[in-house]
Amino acid sequence: MTSAESAEAHDVLEEQIARIRLFAGLRPESLKLVAEVVVEESHAQGTVIFRHGDVGEKLYVIVQGRVRITREVPGMGEEALAILGPGDVFGEMALLDDAPRSADARVHEPCRLLAIHRDAFEDLLLLHKDLAYEVLWNVVHLLTRRLRETNDKFTMLSLAAKF
Repeated sequence: MTSAESAEAHDVLEEQIARIRLFAGLRPESLKLVAEVVVEESHAQGTVIFRHGDVGEKLYVIVQGRVRITREVPGMGEEALAILGPGDVFGEMALLDDAPRSADARVHEPCRLLAIHRDAFEDLLLLHKDLAYEVLWNVVHLLTRRLRETNDKFTMLSLAAKF
């Protein structure tokens, strides 16, 4: 790959990152820094990206395709918690704590992902405090939205149980 092709590929990667909710609103300098630690992955339909209980080492962003987040429910089988598409992030809790994965992630449709390893993410945020503030604030918004969605689901389940 020539340096011009490499620069163009890097620009495309930055544009993809800019469209991701987790990195929304980041300054161009911050997008460049994130692009330096991103690794692209491609997965076929049915591939298990991680399982409940695995050690979490990466955050994933869907560029193309869909990923199903599930949990095995004893006596019932697989329960889909979410089906995520382009721009969605999953596995982010692995970057925030040392707890094992809380669900399974399986490729629902062939997909292209951007992956960020925990060590690279921590180093990046440690070295660039402004970036850390921007990204972690977006993480707070993401987790708050997901908590509200979970509360709504529990409310619906509670109402359904009364009938």
